[in-house]
Amino acid sequence: MTKELTHGKPLPLILQFAMPLIFGYMLQQLYSLCDTVIVGRCLGVNELAAVGSTGAVSFLVLGFATGICTGMSIPVSQAFGAGDNKALRKYLANAFYLSAFLSVIMTIGTILFTGDLLRLMKTPEELYDYAYDYIFTVFAGISATILYNLLSSMLRSIGDSRTPLIFLAIAAVLNIGLDFLFILVLHTGVAGAGYASVISQGVSGILCLIYMFRKYEIFRIQKDEWKVSLQHCGRLLSIGLPMALQFSITAVGSIILQTSVNTLGTVSVTAVTAASKLQMVLTGPMECLGITMATYCGQNRGAREFERIRSGIRTSIVVSMIYCVISAVVIIVLGGWMALLFLDASETEVMEQVKEYLRLNAYFYPTLGLLFILRNGLQGMSYSFLPMMAGVSELFARVLVCVAFVPTFGYPAACLASPVAWIFADTLLVTVYFVKMKSLKVQLARPATATY
Repeated sequence: MTKELTHGKPLPLILQFAMPLIFGYMLQQLYSLCDTVIVGRCLGVNELAAVGSTGAVSFLVLGFATGICTGMSIPVSQAFGAGDNKALRKYLANAFYLSAFLSVIMTIGTILFTGDLLRLMKTPEELYDYAYDYIFTVFAGISATILYNLLSSMLRSIGDSRTPLIFLAIAAVLNIGLDFLFILVLHTGVAGAGYASVISQGVSGILCLIYMFRKYEIFRIQKDEWKVSLQHCGRLLSIGLPMALQFSITAVGSIILQTSVNTLGTVSVTAVTAASKLQMVLTGPMECLGITMATYCGQNRGAREFERIRSGIRTSIVVSMIYCVISAVVIIVLGGWMALLFLDASETEVMEQVKEYLRLNAYFYPTLGLLFILRNGLQGMSYSFLPMMAGVSELFARVLVCVAFVPTFGYPAACLASPVAWIFADTLLVTVYFVKMKSLKVQLARPATATY
């Protein structure tokens, strides 16, 4: 069902919307962990390290796709908040056209240059073939990723965060079954983990497509609304592209960091792979709270509810800080035990590096929680360029650490690269938030115009 976030107390609305996102994220991490567990336990340490070594380049490409899909849902959420369903459907129709074009271009481009990207990242020779098999499969299925992310973002834009969760749960079960089929039965190696992820995500996207047109009348595009509109395409791209580039800029920083880690040897690559998997599980709810604020601020921006935007941001920051403290304690105390999911206890050197990575990052979780809320909130208010520049500051920070400190201080410096990047980004985002909130207050006090 649709849910307007423009009425009622912000805290319960935010939590009700965020909880399905959090459960959905956990499901995604569950089948990602299943990939990791099966690869690590059934194939070997080199195969596990190879899959992990592709994480940054995967984020570069798939993050771009996710970012543009999320960005294109913001004009939809603003039109929904303003009660303009015709504009909503026009945005949806043109988002379909843009996504189809993007799928073709990205699929061709990535499968042609997969090897070059891995070489550029200095992937260790003993890991290269495994890494290539895995990431090539993932890139060949980009259209499935775009389909699910676009449709789930559109459903969330009208307040429905539960339906994508249901279909994602189905996909998670399917993914686990396919992991066993491809890797343990058909012996397809690390590529099997890629096949399982792509197929399951495609199924989830198709289910979203069928459901949204059958369930929601406001999504049933009329004949005249299918017409390509340069105005609507321009609006979608004006928000979607900066969000996509922000993801990719952040990913470039991660690639640079991964490249530095690759130079430290297979032990460090394996440790960062395992630690990153665990950290993604714990930090996911922070990201989901940020995604919630994009929809919340988008709907209230369309409804011209300035005070609700400000109140919602403050409330979400308090919730995030509480969670950050709890998750930091959990990961510091239990991180080593959790790593045994996909590492053998005999890998003592790897285990020590995993615990060091988790501990050094956990101290800075509050800065990451603040980053997610402010970045997504500003994007929901249609301020997409400056949050992208916060991504540039993250990139600068990671490059600085990797170039100036990793060669001298080694693994501990690599562990601190992300926290330093979070601090750099927050410095810009906090400043931008206060400046833009002042201008937004003045803008929304004027007579209403269709700026969504």
